[in-house]
Amino acid sequence: MIPPLEIETAPHPRGAVIWMHGLGADGHDFAPIVPQLGIPPSSPLRFVFPHAPGMPVTINGGCVMPAWYDVRHPDLAAEEDEAGIRTSQQAVIALIEREKQRGIPPSRIVLAGFSQGGAMALHTGLRYPEALAGIIALSTYLPLKASLPAEAATANRSCPIFMAHGRMDNVIPLSRGKQSRDLLLDCGYAPEWHEYAMAHSVCEEEIADIGAWLRRVLSPEC
Repeated sequence: MIPPLEIETAPHPRGAVIWMHGLGADGHDFAPIVPQLGIPPSSPLRFVFPHAPGMPVTINGGCVMPAWYDVRHPDLAAEEDEAGIRTSQQAVIALIEREKQRGIPPSRIVLAGFSQGGAMALHTGLRYPEALAGIIALSTYLPLKASLPAEAATANRSCPIFMAHGRMDNVIPLSRGKQSRDLLLDCGYAPEWHEYAMAHSVCEEEIADIGAWLRRVLSPEC
């Protein structure tokens, strides 16, 4: 993978947010929101924005674009690219391990992502064997849902989860996001659910809510 983009809110970060972009974007996509999150100097964070590798995407006519895995069918639960998802899972785990080597424990690391990147945040975070600070899943869904009960890590059963979706999303419908939320509830998780008057995008209200949530789960006292 191309080295990720990194932004530190202040020197000597004591927490990290690994943020995966959506299909066809890159690590620069969400970098502009960092100053809008209101991270205080007393709790400096490192934001890590990785770049997905280029690959042919079936649903887009085989065009090569940045993707965490192939999308083969309009019904996201059909014909899932399990091999691609699990390969990207290992790439995300490598980024977590890199932060650990730099002195940030998993309990101070949040996995975040939008759309396909949010799917990777959920998939990887719920299976990671050490307790994470939290998971942010924006305009997304839970991939490989059938395997979660057997693969879920006990350490992250109580992991804070921020899920958000646009009511007018025509890429990943709101109903798909709600189905994933409900599945997590059925599995014993307690996702914090947010809806916004937007399409497949982000909005100012959502950014404010993400900032408040991050300040809570990554506060100096945590």
